[in-house]
Parts: sequence; C-alpha cells; structure tokens
Amino acid sequence: MHDQAASLRRQLEISKDPRQARTIAVVSGKGGVGKSNVALNFSLELLNQDKKVLLLDLDVGMGNIDILLGLHSEKTIVDMFTGHLSVHDIIETGPRGLAYVAAGSGLTDLFMMDQEKRDYFYQQYDELVKMYDYIIFDMGAGATNDSLSLILASDECVVVTTPEPTSITDAYGMIKHILNKQRNMPISVIMNRSASVKSGYQALDRFQRVVTQFLDVEIQKLGILPDDKIVSTAVIRQIPYVLLNEKAAVSKAIKEIVNNYTSYGTEYQQQKSTSFVTKLKQFMMER
Repeated sequence: MHDQAASLRRQLEISKDPRQARTIAVVSGKGGVGKSNVALNFSLELLNQDKKVLLLDLDVGMGNIDILLGLHSEKTIVDMFTGHLSVHDIIETGPRGLAYVAAGSGLTDLFMMDQEKRDYFYQQYDELVKMYDYIIFDMGAGATNDSLSLILASDECVVVTTPEPTSITDAYGMIKHILNKQRNMPISVIMNRSASVKSGYQALDRFQRVVTQFLDVEIQKLGILPDDKIVSTAVIRQIPYVLLNEKAAVSKAIKEIVNNYTSYGTEYQQQKSTSFVTKLKQFMMER
C-alpha cells in the first residue's frame, strides 16, 4: 500500500511538472584525473540553479561518490536487481537535496542481465527521465565493452582530463574510441588541475585543435578548473569543494562552467535526439 501511494505521488508530480531529462556521461581516458569530483560538484552547481539532478555512480569497482560526500549508502544500483527494488528505493539524498545512486561491487552484473532484468531497467529509467532535468553518469575511467553501451546511449559526453601528457593522450584515445562507435556523439571537455588560467586554456585549445585535425570533429570546450589545494582538503573532509568554500578558485571555476553550460547551452542541447532507452536497447542488441 505504501509503495502504491508513493507511485501515485510521483505520477502526480510528473503530471504537474513534466520533464525530459538530459543524460550526460562524464568520462575520462585514465583514472586519477578528478572525474568523480568534477561530476559531483558539477551536479551540485546545477542544483544551485534550481535544476533537478540525479547523479548515478557507475564506476565499476571504484565507485566513490558516497565517499566524497561522507555518506554511507544503504542501497546501491545492484540492489535494484538482486533485491527486486524500484529505482526510487535506491536513490539516496545528499547535500542541497542531491539525488544520487551509489555504485555496487557487483555492478558488472548489470551488463550480463537477462532480458527480463533489462526490460525492468528500461522501465525504471523511463520513469527517471520524467522526474529530472539532468541525469549524470559518473562512468569508470576508460571504456570497456560493458560501459560503452551506456556512454553511447547518452545524450552527450563530458571528458575530464588534465594537462599532463599521459592524461591528454588517454583522453584523445577515449574520444577516438567513442567516435569510432558513434560519429555524431556530442563531446565536451573540461581541463582539470590547470596550473594557471592561461596555461589551462592553452592546453584546452591545443587539445581541441588536435582532435579537430586528426579526428575531423569539433568538440566543445566547457572550461578549465585550477589546481586548487582546497580540492584535496575537501576530499579528506568528505565535503564537496563548492560547499566547503564557495569563494575558492576551483569553486568559482566550476560555477562559471555550469553557468555557461546552462545559460548559453550547446548546440547539442537544442537537438531532438532519440531517447536514452531506445538507443541503449539498440546498443545492447548489437553487443
């Protein structure tokens, strides 16, 4: 009876304020570039602009969104299948009312689902897109055959890299891999841990030119984030840096990135695209 009442309340909320969430996959070519921290603080700044956001930790084996928040998640996305739960039962609430779903140790099983469980996932996700403005996937570093289906089905992809040569090389490889599978995937880039604003934008410009020259595609430059000491302090204290000190250089930078993203948008956001579930079904069938 309780579940039925909750479902009715959700349907009423959807009918009063219909949404069609945009699915964003946040990825990186290698680990250790601060991808999860970027995804988390980006999500919190979207909330600050009165956007309704759901953050899904899909980093297989390395999920750490709840750790960055200093919270313990009772349920994970794996429980939706093994415990026969609704997706609404596994959504946790973080600071500023952030809705998030923690990763689970058996997350790889998601990609080995039988048809019944896949259909259940599709049905649950169809409910989510009607409730949020943005659904953000914090994907694992690199691209496995398993995770690639979720990335390719997303409306757009945000690549997080740093100016380090190995990070740049891996980010380029990641973009090339995605484009080889889906040529028209909208891709944006954030240059994290920049030594200065000038050097950060120079690195971002160089990266964009290389991608354009060798992959013959335009990527969107979302902006740069400085190498700010407050980030490590925030991680240790398990408080997102935009909440720990909103006047810090990195907090101001992520705010500017999100302001530009939402105020001006991108040409990608204007495009009417096939739904995430429809695309995911197609990619799963092709596996």
